[in-house]
Amino acid sequence: MRVQDDNPITRLPPAPLMLGVVTACIISIGLVWLVGQQSVVALAYGGALIAILLMLLLAARLKTDPAETQMLQPDWSVTSAAIETRHRAIAIVDRANRLVCANSTYEGWFDGISSPYELAMDPASREAASEAARSAWRDGRGEVPVVRLSSGDMEYRLRIERSGRGEAYLVWRFDEIRTQRSYDGLSERLAGPLGEVLSRAGVEVALVAPDGIVQTTTPGLAERATGSRENAVGGLEFVQLLRSDDRDRIFFAREGQQGSPQTLIHVPLDIPNASKMSDADETPSIMLLLDSTVGIGGGWESTGKAAIPQLEALLSALPLGLALTDRDGRFLFANKAFLRAVERETSGLPQFPSDLVVREDKAAMADTVRRFAKGATASGDMAVRLGNNKDEPVSIGLAGVRGLGDAAVLLSISDSSEEKRLRRQVAQATKMQAVGQLAGGVAHDFNNVLTAIIGYCDLMLLRHTPGDSDYDDIQQIKANSNRAASLTRQLLAFSRQQTLRPVVLQLPDVVSEVSQLLKRLMGEKIEFSVRHDRELGSVRADPQQLEQVIINLAVNARDAMQAYASKRGKQDWKGRLTLATRRVSARDVRKMGIDIMPADDYTVMIVQDTGGGIPDEHLNKIFEPFFTTKEQGKGTGLGLSTVYGIVKQSNGFIFADNVQGPDGTPIGARFTVYLPVHKGELPAIMRADEPEEQKASEWSAGGKLLLVEDEDMVRAVAERALVRAGYTVTTASDGEEGLGIVANGDAQFDLIVSDVVMPAMDGPAMARAIRNVRAHVPILFMSGYAEEQLRNEIDIENMYFIPKPFSVQQINAKVAEVLSAQRK
Repeated sequence: MRVQDDNPITRLPPAPLMLGVVTACIISIGLVWLVGQQSVVALAYGGALIAILLMLLLAARLKTDPAETQMLQPDWSVTSAAIETRHRAIAIVDRANRLVCANSTYEGWFDGISSPYELAMDPASREAASEAARSAWRDGRGEVPVVRLSSGDMEYRLRIERSGRGEAYLVWRFDEIRTQRSYDGLSERLAGPLGEVLSRAGVEVALVAPDGIVQTTTPGLAERATGSRENAVGGLEFVQLLRSDDRDRIFFAREGQQGSPQTLIHVPLDIPNASKMSDADETPSIMLLLDSTVGIGGGWESTGKAAIPQLEALLSALPLGLALTDRDGRFLFANKAFLRAVERETSGLPQFPSDLVVREDKAAMADTVRRFAKGATASGDMAVRLGNNKDEPVSIGLAGVRGLGDAAVLLSISDSSEEKRLRRQVAQATKMQAVGQLAGGVAHDFNNVLTAIIGYCDLMLLRHTPGDSDYDDIQQIKANSNRAASLTRQLLAFSRQQTLRPVVLQLPDVVSEVSQLLKRLMGEKIEFSVRHDRELGSVRADPQQLEQVIINLAVNARDAMQAYASKRGKQDWKGRLTLATRRVSARDVRKMGIDIMPADDYTVMIVQDTGGGIPDEHLNKIFEPFFTTKEQGKGTGLGLSTVYGIVKQSNGFIFADNVQGPDGTPIGARFTVYLPVHKGELPAIMRADEPEEQKASEWSAGGKLLLVEDEDMVRAVAERALVRAGYTVTTASDGEEGLGIVANGDAQFDLIVSDVVMPAMDGPAMARAIRNVRAHVPILFMSGYAEEQLRNEIDIENMYFIPKPFSVQQINAKVAEVLSAQRK
């Protein structure tokens, strides 16, 4: 257990900041010399500047925050007890990347107490973990789906969160990733009701380890082998439970030849392929014992096809993929798990097993099946590639069986379809999250540039009037900047970071607002129809953003129908676009079995077209930004990604699929949007019927403002705009400087205007520290991120918000509105 030194007197400015200050001083001295061409003046200016910097550094060293000096050192023993768990490794580090606390699981998994930054990860995992840590310091959280150590086979999922007093610590959580095996849970099933059913049917099953030791059996096998179901069979050698006569018939050792003969079938589980040879010593097998006396009275029969129906019923109950072939290698039966594993649930089995594999493996597969069918009883496995999945080889187990009529070879394969589906979902979700973070970061930085451009255009327009030679040019610059701002809003919508103004509304009302516009957009060749369910639940969303969702989906459908008709060469084509709303209850959601969507009441909007559908290879990519199937120059690829971002930010879900025609071919695409039904009252803070910049304000009394912004161009244009409006403005280039001005200065500010994301100390951290000194000063945050996300993450009273980019008029109006509200 370690304790971190948080004494503010020992703090120094970070090296990047000091380097930037020194560089700025050198540049400014050079500029003075270039302008004046006098070395004496430049040296005098440089000496004065150095003296000022030394005084500021001395003041920073001597300054002590009274609130911080009274803070108690954290009691890490309490934290260590709280995070103690056997299934998750947890470590806490400070801003200096030092380990201050960890649970015993962390120590046991990683062989000692060392900082997570020092763990022996492979290069890719180390880079991903470092990036996640930076994201946690910046955004509050970070995640790495898979972390691998340089030594060992274990994989971990890593989550990092910023926490602690002043959010000065990172909490690292490592979860062990375990791959589910086909025989997991089989022991409990055999010992439970399934084992009872099998024993009553005359079928006994034993789960046997590779060394021949019995792990679990059905209750009937324990009774026949030991005389009582209560006797433990686990731990005995399986061969000791059986004996054979001179005709190679198998009997239970306890019953001898007075008992009924048994048919033994060996079923290997999870046969290891070349990439998993290390698991060979740990994989158990299933031993099936079929009692020959069950055939009396119409049950099992020793010969003929009558044995197959009963065998099919048995194999269908097992979780492992199993199939039977006859002596000629033709399929007789396959259970559902086998069909899922080879992705043949709809098309069914082919005639021969070789028809399942790629052309290069057909001959080897056919020869192996024929050898096991006509040779001595044996078992083995082979690695093949399935015809519908040529990239991933699978292992198929084969075993020769005798005494079951036509059945000659038993094929086994692990059903990995669910694992593949989850792997694809995780990969897709990770990719979408990474692209969303990238898009949000680009849009945030671009908003700063646009804020400066739009602000300087407004300031220039104050000096020019219509008719001036430069007036039209300035208006064109501002118009193009506003177009660029709309593009950043699309990027923020995809990354779910735009500012929404949700209200409680009825979805049909939003549809009716855009219906006339949609009819004009569709044209004469597309029939547009609308259908609404009755008693639809109200939803909470931004009506303007919902209109954008509807328009984007409709325009996308129109283009798809036009392209489909052009591809088929139809000149007199007619299309149909249907927009419907429905209500879906929580019970209906549970029946649908959609894991990612909580069981709740939803209002659903369905947009369906007749454009031929979406190709299967594009279904998983259509919501990605900049992905488009249109010709170059005819699409940006942001339409559906914007729709996805708006729906997800509204706590909804959107799915895309194809509508099948009578012959099974796709006739069109269908987009289904689920919005949760609103329950309860709407918070008063979100009851906004109009944008804030349109709310009139009569404030004209001026005031003292502290402007904190790390971007020089944004800070300059905001300062000029506010000064022209009659305010006294003090500026700071980062959160630490702003805090120092408030803590050490005598000025009483009426309002603090601050950016959110800044280096060293961000806006929220600065605001919390200022509230310890000036408890009631209002704070106006400027940010390109979403207001609702900001309010959820920052618990600060008397807080206001203005989105970037903003104009001179908008920031003046917002500041006036806040000051006016403070005086009421």
